Amino acid sequence: MSVPFLKNGCLMVHETPYLMICGEVHNSGSSSLEYMEKVWEQAGRLGMNSLLLPVTWEMTEPEEGVFDFGLVDGLIAQARSRGKRLGLLWFGAWKNAQCYYAPGWVKENPQRFWRAEMEKGKPFIRLKDFYGMGYSSLSYLCRETLEADKKAFAALMKHLKEVDGEENTVILVQVENETGVMGAAREHSDLADAVFESPVPRDFADYMGEHTNTMASDIRAAVENGAHRGSWAEVFGDCADELFSAYHIASYVGELAAAGKKVYPLPMSVNCWLDQGGGPGAYPSGGPVLRVHEVWQFCAPEIDIYSPDIYVPYFLDVCDEYVRSGNPLFIPECATHSYAGPRLVYCIGHYHAGCYSPFGFEEMGQPFSAQAGFLFGMDVEDPALKTPQNPEEYGWYGRTLENMMPLLASRYGTDRLQAVCAERKDDLTMNFECFSFTAHMDGPMVSRRDGVCLICQIAGDEFYVIANGCMLSYTSLDPQKPYTDVLVMEEGRFENGRWIPARRLNGDEIAVSCYQEPVLLRLKLLAY
Repeated sequence: MSVPFLKNGCLMVHETPYLMICGEVHNSGSSSLEYMEKVWEQAGRLGMNSLLLPVTWEMTEPEEGVFDFGLVDGLIAQARSRGKRLGLLWFGAWKNAQCYYAPGWVKENPQRFWRAEMEKGKPFIRLKDFYGMGYSSLSYLCRETLEADKKAFAALMKHLKEVDGEENTVILVQVENETGVMGAAREHSDLADAVFESPVPRDFADYMGEHTNTMASDIRAAVENGAHRGSWAEVFGDCADELFSAYHIASYVGELAAAGKKVYPLPMSVNCWLDQGGGPGAYPSGGPVLRVHEVWQFCAPEIDIYSPDIYVPYFLDVCDEYVRSGNPLFIPECATHSYAGPRLVYCIGHYHAGCYSPFGFEEMGQPFSAQAGFLFGMDVEDPALKTPQNPEEYGWYGRTLENMMPLLASRYGTDRLQAVCAERKDDLTMNFECFSFTAHMDGPMVSRRDGVCLICQIAGDEFYVIANGCMLSYTSLDPQKPYTDVLVMEEGRFENGRWIPARRLNGDEIAVSCYQEPVLLRLKLLAY
């Protein structure tokens, strides 16, 4: 049995690099095989090679100790029949910091599976920052909840090994979904208060003291200025509440991951609802946001990937932060506005991402609902954030990248694969060994907010180029050969790993290399 694993930022499946050109279905879409038929059709139109699909605790274990994997088997069969792969999202105790998908027998027994008290004595509150939305979450301090969740998750992993261990249709499992608590930075039950006042575990306090170099500035200051031993408040000061939640939530998720990997060691990830200001509790406190990664790395060492769900306009800044920490870039959720396609190309070409997955892709191209508009940040000035992604264009990007996957993946971790995009118009030059390329995206012949250009070097003077919404220029970097000419420029496509040329473009197209629609080119240059 060959188990997928991570290498150079992407998954290796049967020893072969696999880039997840992906889509995440709406949360309840995967609860119906009939509904999924049209979802698979849309995935095919969009050039997706894999899907991220929720698998919920409530449908997996409808009665305690009685497991039903019929739906999981059906989803795997659908994927296999279409030559696709899956990442499964375990919606257990948490989904978006709530317990929506916990089984009825868990929700109906609050004495055994008690709820978090974000306000003293209240297992249910209304979130002031979210229009009074009702909020309730299972407590991260309840051992009974953890043991039941862990039993179900391990049973799922055991089943996956039995039915899929040879074929590897499922190549990744996300453990829970956007964990954390809302409305306050930590739980405030009598038990939570007592644990908060008790000493911080010594090994954890020591670890935090030894890893301050990578910490958020306020957490580093709290660790450096706090007591080395004592209660959470004494050791971590103003950051104690969020670190307390992070410690217990990460420990919970870490136990689930360890139990699952013991049975079947697939790569495992966690995703997060980003910190967008307002403090912990305005976003899910204790979840795996970047500022508490040291806590998660200590408490959940079996987690392989930390994934940001990115709906904020400053998408690329978030990507920068995640790769700067050495984390492979896997994006399980992002918006379906008109930056979706260019960002797919840019994330693979620039960040060497292992996964890029628009959320709710079934609706790509349709007018945005009020809910989607709020989620996608359409209250900002940029009109591209208010415009749905063209699905035909996205499908071209997806199919082209999928067909180039072995070539692209072989350049991961090197400077032989680069990309630029119009969202960063101050950084549009790509330098290779002997040649420099500049994609012009703001001029009299082309001015696009969604421009993108990816270049993959296959030899010193030969390149494949994906371009849209830009003009391309190139120069020699060899001072002994300062002049540049084109030997070959042709458009084409890849099929089964082979380049299939179409038009030869050694004419006016060289003089004006301007691309207003997506194109894949093979370019061979001469320096003299």
